[in-house]
Amino acid sequence: MDLELEIMEIITNAGESKSEAMIALQHAKKGEWQDCDDALARSRAAASRAHAVQTRLIGLDEGEGKIPVTLVMVHAQDHLMTSMLANDLIQEMIEAYRNKVY
Repeated sequence: MDLELEIMEIITNAGESKSEAMIALQHAKKGEWQDCDDALARSRAAASRAHAVQTRLIGLDEGEGKIPVTLVMVHAQDHLMTSMLANDLIQEMIEAYRNKVY
């Protein structure tokens, strides 16, 4: 396993997830619901890929510090967590647009 590549996979997929969620929000603002839903699906898929890598690394670590915690690893975790939070908030905003509750 190339740990650096695994970490970069978390970063790129988390970034893609957040970007697609922002695209979905822009479509929601225009009432373009099919495009919005498509972007949300792409966002969820990218988030799932990032989370799968994170889960794999946690499993390899076994809670025993087998995986070195580097600054880039912390950076990847930061990207993933902020992406997840952004996705949650964006989905709530989209529902408000969808239901015209704004």
